[in-house]
Amino acid sequence: MHPLEKLLQTRIAIIDGAMGTTIRTYGMKEADIRGQRFKDAKKDLLNNGDIFSLTQPEMICDIHRRFLEAGADIIETNTFGATSISQSEFFVDDPREHGGRKDPAFYQKIIEDPFLDDLAWEINEESARQCRQWADRVANADGRPRFVAGAIGPLTVSLSNSPDAEDPGFRVVTFDQVKAAYLRQVRALIAGGSDLLLVETIFDSLNAKAALVAIQEVFDEDKVQLPVMISAAVGRGGETMISAQTVEALWTAVKHVKPLSIGLNCSLGPDLMYPFLSELAEKSEAAVSCYPNAGLPNPLSPTGFDLEPGDMARYLSQFADGGLVNIAGGCCGNTPEHIAAIARALAAKPPRALGEAVRS
Repeated sequence: MHPLEKLLQTRIAIIDGAMGTTIRTYGMKEADIRGQRFKDAKKDLLNNGDIFSLTQPEMICDIHRRFLEAGADIIETNTFGATSISQSEFFVDDPREHGGRKDPAFYQKIIEDPFLDDLAWEINEESARQCRQWADRVANADGRPRFVAGAIGPLTVSLSNSPDAEDPGFRVVTFDQVKAAYLRQVRALIAGGSDLLLVETIFDSLNAKAALVAIQEVFDEDKVQLPVMISAAVGRGGETMISAQTVEALWTAVKHVKPLSIGLNCSLGPDLMYPFLSELAEKSEAAVSCYPNAGLPNPLSPTGFDLEPGDMARYLSQFADGGLVNIAGGCCGNTPEHIAAIARALAAKPPRALGEAVRS
C-alpha cells in the first residue's frame, strides 16, 4: 500500500493552494520571468507561470515551503501548462494572424519541435525536483511524510469540440498528438521525483482520457507505477465545462484506471460545489478530493478572488462534516494562509469512508 493510501485511511489529507495566485503576491514583472534566458522572447511571458520554475526558482521553492509549513501533505509541481502544446502559445506565432489556421498539421510541427520538446521536459523535471527537495526537507524536519503530485493540466486545445461552428467535425489537434505531449510530460515528472500524478482541472474529458492513456503507456513501457489522482472542473449544472460530462459519467469513464482519488477543483467556488461533490462521493469507490477556487474572480481583491482564509475553512469544514472528502485544499485564490486555515479546521475531522478501490 502506498504511504498516501495509508494516510487517507486515518485522516483528511491537505493539498496545497494556487501557485499562480501566490506568485502574484510577489509582484513579479515581465523582466523577472524572462531573466537572461528568455530576454529576447517575441511574446509576453508573464502569464506563462511554469517558466518561473526556470527563471525564478528561489521564489517557486519559497512558495512550496510556505504551503508545506501551512500544513499541506501534498504539494503540486508548477507544471499546469508544461506541455509542448501549451508552451507553443508563448513561443510560436499564431498562424491565424497571417490568414492560416491551427490544425493537426500545425500541431504536428509543435510536437516535433526540439525547442518545445526540450523546454517541456526541463520545466517538468526541474519543477518536480524543486518540490521533491522541499517536501523531503520539511518532512525530515517534522517527521510527517509529504508527497509530490506531478500536476498535469488540461491544455489550450480541445479534443471534444470544434472551434469552427461551420465545421463541427473539425478538430485542431488529434488524440495521438495530445497523448504524445502528455507522454513527454509524464516521463519528466517521474524523472524529477514525483510521488503521484494528478490529472487536474478537467474541462474536456477526452483530453483527460489522452493523459490517462499516456500515463498507462509510460507505466507499462518504463515498468513504473505511481498513484493517479483525477480532478475535474464543473459548471453550474455539474458538467465538465467543454465536454459536458456529469460527475457520475466522468467516474464511470475513468474508474478502470483505479485512481487513488477523484474529485473536483477550480470551478465556481465552494458554495456551489457541494451537490456535485456529494454526488461524486456517493458514486466513487476511490478517495474523493476537493480544492475549490476561493469564490469567483474579483480583480479588486488582493488575491483576485473574494473568499478569505476563514471562509474557505468554513466551507471545507461543511464538506468534511458531510462525509464527502478525503483530500482537501484550494485552487485559484488560495494562498498559504488559506491552506493553513483549512488544515486547522479539518485536523480533527474524520475522512470520508474509503471504498473498495482504495482499500484493495
